[in-house]
Amino acid sequence: MPRIISAAASRKGLRHTVLPSLRDRIEPGVEVLFVGINPGVRSALTGHHFAGFSNRFWKLLYESRLVPEPITFSDDGRLPEWGFGITNIVRRATPGIDTLLPHEYAGGRTRLLAKVRRFHPKVVALVGVTVFRAMFPGHKGPVALGRQAQTLGDSAVFVLPNTSGRNANFTYAEMLAAFKSLRRWVCRAPLYGAPPGTLNEREARLPPLSHRFPRSAGGVPRRSRLRAR
Repeated sequence: MPRIISAAASRKGLRHTVLPSLRDRIEPGVEVLFVGINPGVRSALTGHHFAGFSNRFWKLLYESRLVPEPITFSDDGRLPEWGFGITNIVRRATPGIDTLLPHEYAGGRTRLLAKVRRFHPKVVALVGVTVFRAMFPGHKGPVALGRQAQTLGDSAVFVLPNTSGRNANFTYAEMLAAFKSLRRWVCRAPLYGAPPGTLNEREARLPPLSHRFPRSAGGVPRRSRLRAR
């Protein structure tokens, strides 16, 4: 297990902190699988995804109405309630990505593809352009947010902004617009928490995310027949 000296550990007079592995939150029937690049130190120490003090991931989930209530990193185990899952390409936790090695990316690509083939999410949402480039190193040119031409197995690929507070490439409004686009395009979920009268008739008739993959008698989720807009 890797040893990393964290700022928090140094302040407490500790020389080394052994960072535990961060567990995936993925269950059968997952519709949207969110993918980060690798865990940060605080995520590893707390045991929860996107736990950085400045990370806006959880706020964006709620404000885009992908989830019906405000949640924080400590609620990541609840994501399957709404048809979501979460994982990382690289397992090793680091203060930044500059120390990640080529073989870690290569191994991570293989592992992520295996997870996609096992769980068959409708879409793989890569949280950050850097995550997309890590998964598709042969891609040339700029990367736009939104749905991509590439696929992973039979799953569509959608790029979201990096939600870290260090990301100066996108404003919060632009991040929120991307998360709302994911909701509209892939999830077709009702606007959780929206004021009365704000849903159009089609949205109002749609069931919640967790109800749109009925299970067969054997407990295996059936694939949705919905097509992306």
